[in-house]
Amino acid sequence: MLIYKILLPGEWAEFQAAGSFDGSPFDRDSGFIHCSSRAQVPGTAARVFGDQPQLVVVALDASTLGDVLRWEDAPSGGSFPHVYASLPVEAVSGVYHVAGAARVDEEVPAE
Repeated sequence: MLIYKILLPGEWAEFQAAGSFDGSPFDRDSGFIHCSSRAQVPGTAARVFGDQPQLVVVALDASTLGDVLRWEDAPSGGSFPHVYASLPVEAVSGVYHVAGAARVDEEVPAE
């Protein structure tokens, strides 16, 4: 199973350079890294990154994350994958450079 993390291009560059990702400022404030299922990616992109011209959507192999991955209910509804540790680059199974939130559904393949 894949889960997805939406990143800004600079965050993806830092992820690659460090070999792991400790989360965005919002993630760190929340105490976990916010991720999405494939079906949730377009809504998350529009809600959180709607004004960003470029995004990087990273597909993560959920089986590599073990018990640090938890599906939890969000206040806005639905159950979302949350990761309670740094994301290791080894979990990345796909990287999609997307021209803004409106293009996510077209440019990120279905599972």
